Amino acid sequence: MSRRRTLGPKKKLALLLSAATVAGGGAFVMATTSNASPPAPTTKSAADSTVCAGLATALGNNERFIADQRANPDALAEARIANREAVIKQIKVQQEASGCAVGESAQGSQPEQPEQPAPSQPAAGGQAGQDGQTGQGEQAGQDGQAGGGAAAGEQVCNGSTVTLSGEAGAPAASSNQFPAGTTLKVTNLDNNKSTTVQVTSVSGSCVLLNNAAFEQVREPGKFLIRRALIEKVG
Repeated sequence: MSRRRTLGPKKKLALLLSAATVAGGGAFVMATTSNASPPAPTTKSAADSTVCAGLATALGNNERFIADQRANPDALAEARIANREAVIKQIKVQQEASGCAVGESAQGSQPEQPEQPAPSQPAAGGQAGQDGQTGQGEQAGQDGQAGGGAAAGEQVCNGSTVTLSGEAGAPAASSNQFPAGTTLKVTNLDNNKSTTVQVTSVSGSCVLLNNAAFEQVREPGKFLIRRALIEKVG
């Protein structure tokens, strides 16, 4: 007759302890895996993303505007600076939401253009801007072209990129070349959408569109118009 082998109490205890150790180790590995932190999201820079480039340009333009106001203050400088500081805060919120480096700033692309010949009939005298400043008939533009003195229907600010100022309100623009009341037509050549707006305030670049105006010409998900046609129409 065959004899059935039985395990003694000590061997049974040893086997139970080994099984418990293996099960506990597996549970520890699973717990460690489940509690592991997810990888941190990658932060994009202006060089990596058109969205980030547009927000960085908007931030830089507003920072430059604030610096100019502090360097040349007038009676309304404090109010303008407070307004632009609020805009900068909103831009930083947009940078964070878009996965961009918060606080990254850049100035608008304004490549130098060949000097243009003077018009045969210069524009009439200065026009008072919104901020109490007088624009000269042949005010030199940031890119070497005529700014406030450009004739109606003339293309201006060649080579300029266009982004948003971050300001709310009805469609409008701000500029460092054109006085308040000037009408500009901005066309996004990448989608052929246009908007015609009046300049209502001063900014740090040739043309900044406020949020409403920018929405009329933007491409989805982009905060920068690299190929823009800007015309003075009134």
